[in-house]
Amino acid sequence: MRRVTITDVARAAGVSVSTISKVMNGRDGIAPATQQRVLQIINELGYVGNFGAQALRSRRTGVVGVLVSQFEPYSAEILKGVGSAAEGTDREIMAWAGASHNPHAPTGWETKLLGRLAGSLVDGAIIVTPSVEPTSGTFPVVAVDPQEAHPSIPTVSVDDEGGMRAAVAHLVELGHARIGYLGGRDDLASAGARERGFRAAMADAGLPVDESLVQEGDYTMVGAAAPAAALLDHPQRPTAIVAANDVSAIQVMTSARERGLTLPGDLSVVGFDDVPEAARHLPGLTTVAQPLHAIGSLALTMLLDLLAGRELEQLHRKLPTRLVVRGSTARA
Repeated sequence: MRRVTITDVARAAGVSVSTISKVMNGRDGIAPATQQRVLQIINELGYVGNFGAQALRSRRTGVVGVLVSQFEPYSAEILKGVGSAAEGTDREIMAWAGASHNPHAPTGWETKLLGRLAGSLVDGAIIVTPSVEPTSGTFPVVAVDPQEAHPSIPTVSVDDEGGMRAAVAHLVELGHARIGYLGGRDDLASAGARERGFRAAMADAGLPVDESLVQEGDYTMVGAAAPAAALLDHPQRPTAIVAANDVSAIQVMTSARERGLTLPGDLSVVGFDDVPEAARHLPGLTTVAQPLHAIGSLALTMLLDLLAGRELEQLHRKLPTRLVVRGSTARA
């Protein structure tokens, strides 16, 4: 069977070879839709670049893998941070999606991909939002937003609970008392921390949590549709909804408009992540910003230290968040 080349990938995606190279290395300047299409085609065709001969000679490929469950805004921004940090190093970046066509596929994609890549295609890997504990043995791995912080696996995460506290406090300051919550994937530590932050902030404000206004999503737009509808169709609709990520928040805004509600006149909405779509949306989405590029950059720095045999000063790194106020929130 003929080996897939970068030209094959460019032809299938309808873009130039240089565009494929930029996407593979996580560089800026590529439209999100184009980036997602290219990454999907790379995954479908199984393109891994011309690293096989080098690997046979040195037992090192010079390639770092970035493993994600699917290519979506959050993981795309992490990948950009990894790519930026790789500039000037002797490392190439390759990305693989474990469930690119089915975001609700059974967990375990991490183990499957690691088994295929370890020792033959990549020297180490960054795994974004793993739903199971990644087992790597002697294969260096850094996990971003993992299911839980494992004692022996380096991780990078953010202050999820503190960020959500700030989001709710912002709504309380605007006079909102009936606040709905649309949560995230229950298999990730971030989702649990963000819900704890929501409940703690409500308690701090002396406001009761109406459990009928707490709905579970899965960090995807499709998965947010039903819980968003449940919140918006509630007999006593909340005046504000805070979502565990921006994609879910944007779905809330879309569903609200479908019901003839104005934003933020009838409903204030807050998200979490600050992906590019949050600022592009109208009105702009108020959100808790994660330093997404810095997360990717730090994850690569930690992985390169491991590959060089250097001991990490901190095994688990937690970065701060900040509230970004835009047009989707207003006084109750």
